[in-house]
Amino acid sequence: MNNTILTKILIVDDDQELTAMLTEYLGRESFAVDVCSDGNAASALFAQGMGWDLLVLDVMLPGTSGLDLLRGLRAVSHSPPVLMLTARGDDVDRIVGLELGADDYLPKPFNPRELVARMRAILRRSQERTLASTVALVVGPIALDVSRHTVTVREAIIPLTGAEFRVLEVLMQAVGRVVSREQLTQQALGRPLELYDRSVDTHVSNLRRKLSLNPPKDPEIRGIRGAGYMLTQPGLS
Repeated sequence: MNNTILTKILIVDDDQELTAMLTEYLGRESFAVDVCSDGNAASALFAQGMGWDLLVLDVMLPGTSGLDLLRGLRAVSHSPPVLMLTARGDDVDRIVGLELGADDYLPKPFNPRELVARMRAILRRSQERTLASTVALVVGPIALDVSRHTVTVREAIIPLTGAEFRVLEVLMQAVGRVVSREQLTQQALGRPLELYDRSVDTHVSNLRRKLSLNPPKDPEIRGIRGAGYMLTQPGLS
């Protein structure tokens, strides 16, 4: 008797040859795969409830686009992590996807092994947050609770994506010290920094906008040219 617990994922992509190949491949990797080929149909599925551990969304879809689906998902609390599939070299879709709250992206065409590695990295980070003991980090008006996966600024809850949460957590753990872009990418996104990869920069930009801090009275996520990023101590210029 096989007691393996399958990880449930939904792939939203209209490339039937690709989804058939991924369904077979991911099935051998202990994933239970559902497939939807239309954006409007996917939106209807989401409205019925989130039964998946992870979503894989293509940007270009008939009906509602993948980016519009992502925008709707991130307006709902407790939506699952999302990996976006983008056209290779299409920086606009990749950046917009990250700004809307994608946890990671993968350009087409891709090796299925890399997709599995990206998915497992996202799921591992999500599970680590769920299983973490109660840990609270406080820097000035920012309070981050690992176990509840919440961030507040002056007691107001700030909705963050999983990737944004991890970037902020790494910076708060290293408050007052520079964290390189390589370290942030590895620790927060679970993968090495690649050439021309600006994902961390996009997440930092989102954090600055969402946290609405007022330095120097408040801490600041400061870019250090050629070195990385640093969360400053509150009250220090």
